[in-house]
Amino acid sequence: MKKFSKISLLVSDLSSAAILRAYLIATALINLGYDVEIMGFLFGNNLYRNLPPELKIYNLPGKNFPDFFGEIRKLLPKIDGDIIYAIKPQIGSFGVGIIKKIFQKKPLILDIDDWELSWHGGDNWHYQPAPKQLARDLLKTDGALRNPHHPLYVKWMEGFISHADAVTVHTKFLQQRFGGTCVPNGKDTSLFDPTEYDAESSRNRYGLSEYRILMFPGAPRPYKGLEDILIALDKINQPDLKLVIVGGSPYDDYDRQLQEQWGHWIIKLPKYPADVMPDLVAAAHIVVVPQRDTPETRAQFPLKLTDGMAMAKPVLSTRVGDIPQILGDTGYLVDPGCPEQLAEQIQLIFQNLELANEQGLKARQRCVEHYSIQAMASTLKSVIAQL
Repeated sequence: MKKFSKISLLVSDLSSAAILRAYLIATALINLGYDVEIMGFLFGNNLYRNLPPELKIYNLPGKNFPDFFGEIRKLLPKIDGDIIYAIKPQIGSFGVGIIKKIFQKKPLILDIDDWELSWHGGDNWHYQPAPKQLARDLLKTDGALRNPHHPLYVKWMEGFISHADAVTVHTKFLQQRFGGTCVPNGKDTSLFDPTEYDAESSRNRYGLSEYRILMFPGAPRPYKGLEDILIALDKINQPDLKLVIVGGSPYDDYDRQLQEQWGHWIIKLPKYPADVMPDLVAAAHIVVVPQRDTPETRAQFPLKLTDGMAMAKPVLSTRVGDIPQILGDTGYLVDPGCPEQLAEQIQLIFQNLELANEQGLKARQRCVEHYSIQAMASTLKSVIAQL
C-alpha cells in the first residue's frame, strides 16, 4: 500500500503558463496511480489553457493584498492532499504550502521551472525604495507591493527553499542554482506519435502544401529569436520557404511587429487545442527553436523542442542553456543570434532532407527515453519515495 495516495498541486496563477508545468506533473503523477488535484488562484479571466475535464481543478479569484490573504484563508482548508506540491517559489503556491507544512505536518515539494528573478535583473535586482516610495507601494490601491507576484516576494520565497522536503527543477541550470532533482518536462509521446499522421495531408489541411515549412509552435517573444530566422529567410530569399507561427502572442503585439516587417515570410495560424498540436507539427518540414542567449532563456526548457522531437521532425535550435543536452546528437545547432548560421543550416537540411528526417527519427527515440511523461513519472516516483 502506498504511503501517500493524494497529491495537491498548488499554482499561484492558473491564468499563467505555470499551469502547463502543473499539468505535466499531474499527468505523470496520475500515471503513477496518485489521486491529483490542481489548486490555486485565477488572476486573469480564464485558465491559461483548458485542461482535460477529468483533471480536478479548484480555483479562487486572484486578488491584490490585503484581500489576497482572505483568498489564501479560503484555500487552505480545501487542500487535503497527503503531499503538497508547489509550483514556483511564489506566495500563492510555495507560501501556502509552507503554511500547510507547518500546521499540518504535510510533506512539501517545491517545483522550480524558471528563474523568476531573471526577468527582473537576477542577482542584481534589489528593492531599495525611499520611505515615501515604500509607503506608496504599500498603501496606494495600485501600489507595487499590493501585487502578490512582486519580485520582492519571489526573493523572499527563494530564501525559504531549504524548508521544502524535496525540490524538483527542469533544467541543469536551475539544478546548479537551487539544487534538487532534475525532472525535465515530459511529452505525451503516445499523442505526439508521427505514425498516426501523414505530413502531406496535414499540410493540405492547413493550406501549407505549396511551401517548405519552418514551424514555430508557440508564442513569439523577442528572446525566442524569430527575428533571426526571418533575417535568415531574407538571406536565402526563396519564396516557397515560410515561417509558420502557431497561436501568436497573448502577451503583447510583438507578432504584429514581426508581421509588419517580415509578413511575406510569415504564415500565422490561430491557437489550437492541445490535442490538435501533433497534426499541426506533422505539417512542418523543420521545427525551429532559435532561442537567444539571455539570463531568462538559460533557465528554460522550451516545450517546442519536444514537440518537434516527439513528431520525428528535424529540429533546428541554438546552443543556449540545456538545449544541446536535450537534443544530444539528434538535432541541428547554431550559435544564438546568428542568422547567417541559421540560413546555412536551413539550406543544408533541405539539401539533405532524407538524412535530416533520419535525425528526426533519432530525436523521437531520444524523446521517448528521456523526455516522455513515462520518463518524468519514473523520476517523480523516486523523489516521492524519499519523502
